[in-house]
Amino acid sequence: MLVGLSGGADSLALAAATAFEAPRAGPGAGAVIVDHGLQHGSAEVAEAAARQARELGLGPVLVLPVTVQAEGAGEGPEAAARSARYAAFDRALAETGARHILLGHTLDDQAETVLLGLARGSGPTSLSGMAAQNGPYLRPLLGIRRRQTRQACLDAGLVPWEDPHNSDPRYGRVRVRDTVLPILERELGPGVAGALARTADQLREDAEALDALVRELAPEICEPAEAGIAISVAALAANPPALRQRIIRFVAESEFGVSLERVHTLAVARLVTDWHGQGALDLPGVRVVRQHGWLILSRPGHAHSKGPSRSHGTSRH
Repeated sequence: MLVGLSGGADSLALAAATAFEAPRAGPGAGAVIVDHGLQHGSAEVAEAAARQARELGLGPVLVLPVTVQAEGAGEGPEAAARSARYAAFDRALAETGARHILLGHTLDDQAETVLLGLARGSGPTSLSGMAAQNGPYLRPLLGIRRRQTRQACLDAGLVPWEDPHNSDPRYGRVRVRDTVLPILERELGPGVAGALARTADQLREDAEALDALVRELAPEICEPAEAGIAISVAALAANPPALRQRIIRFVAESEFGVSLERVHTLAVARLVTDWHGQGALDLPGVRVVRQHGWLILSRPGHAHSKGPSRSHGTSRH
């Protein structure tokens, strides 16, 4: 396994704990440091983190420079940096043969993620926060407070790097960290961050259960259609809104790679629950029309056929 190491207190404490535990648990443990190149002296910061990893006994230690490109990708600078970082992590997994990368996200990070999702109206998927395991990525510190990782570094004689971006109020996460959460904890009590993290766990369990139901149900109520797919209106109407909208979102994403927002899924659902002869909906990346008891989804600009097609020798998607 590899520790995703930035040199900050959270990942440095995780690196020290991993270096201590790995020899006892069996697997080898190394580190990967991603140099985003976004700040002056970033190469020196990356090398300092690599040196600390080696001194802790981790190996191999990889330093991977990346180029962050936000313009033209539809991403802001934070999202673009994250995309570049995870691409580097994938490269590190391939180069080393490691099975997992450990990330230093803490309970405080989880609480911040939930608050940001709540403020943006992002729905249960966003409010469920970060999972302890997501594919090869593990987050073993989600139950640990940030102050504990700082104390762990102090106790071990480690000097963490202080990322200036972590105190820059231009970033929403920094404002949540430095202003919003402290106010909530002062006014409502010291357990707010923990309560937000518990809420994320509960919502993630609910979302995973509903998503599993959708994956089972969707093939039973969908049919191939010319240049697209058709969903039974009667089947959608028979399901509660939580499943109905998840089915619409799931089909759009799995067939067309489109992530519909809530306003879009509500508009599609009205073709089922409030039908009075509406025309086709032209949504980002997908066109939806109701015909003969089916919702037919296709690429924008495609002229719909009269309904689902069974000419391919199958009646199920």
